[in-house]
Amino acid sequence: MPELPEVETTRRGIAPHVEGREIREVIVRQARLRHAVPDDLAERLVGACMGPLGRRAKYLLMPVDGGAGGTLLCHLGMSGSLRMARLGELPRKHDHVDLVLDDGAILRYHDPRRFGFIDWLDGSVEQDRRLAKLGPEPLSPDFDGQRLYRCSRRRRLAVKPFLMDNGVVVGVGNIYAAEALFLAGIDPRREAGRISRQRYLRLAEAIREVLGAAIHQGGTTLRDFVGGTGEPGYFAQRLNVYGRDGQPCRRCGAELRLVTLGQRASVYCAACQR
Repeated sequence: MPELPEVETTRRGIAPHVEGREIREVIVRQARLRHAVPDDLAERLVGACMGPLGRRAKYLLMPVDGGAGGTLLCHLGMSGSLRMARLGELPRKHDHVDLVLDDGAILRYHDPRRFGFIDWLDGSVEQDRRLAKLGPEPLSPDFDGQRLYRCSRRRRLAVKPFLMDNGVVVGVGNIYAAEALFLAGIDPRREAGRISRQRYLRLAEAIREVLGAAIHQGGTTLRDFVGGTGEPGYFAQRLNVYGRDGQPCRRCGAELRLVTLGQRASVYCAACQR
């Protein structure tokens, strides 16, 4: 599933090509996504201009007419992507929606599993039910180890699913939670409420470090993710634990172990993470 670094990579990749451009045509080949594409999408968008692109958690925010007219809300689901194409470039299978821009460029939404969506928001983005209760962005000043410590008190669930709770902090999905816990030396099975303040301070730093590195590398391509320019993400080459069960730890050489936490596979090093 595209996580925060993949979505941020997409935003950065398409922003220079779409911001300030007029939308000339909307082509919907498949409207039946996780939520149906609005019937009046073309009516709302044709003739309007794209404003500065934003991101909240794993949602892409694409304001129209500088935000005054409304906002396109896009989620990439399990396997979706947004990339730039040129006029005349034939759509592939699972290319469901095109926004044709005034310079001939096309913003093309691709989603083989159709678990993502494109929706229209009127008014304030912050009031949308999908965004209103989200926690802070992990790379923002609102997030730190003190918050993790406060939110974790009396929580008995394991620390890895705790990190993946979007009410605690957004965008720390399965891959990056596993990698951050490895860097911080914390066993993903430990109860969230039994971890010290000092270790949460280190964990917050590790989360920032891992996400920052992943964004710099263009995200993580495990199967079919591509960024806005069609390039894969290269952070997979730097993964320490995710997807490496049974292999030697890059730090100490011990065999990495696999457990299931919150119905998600979790790989860790029993020697390095305690």
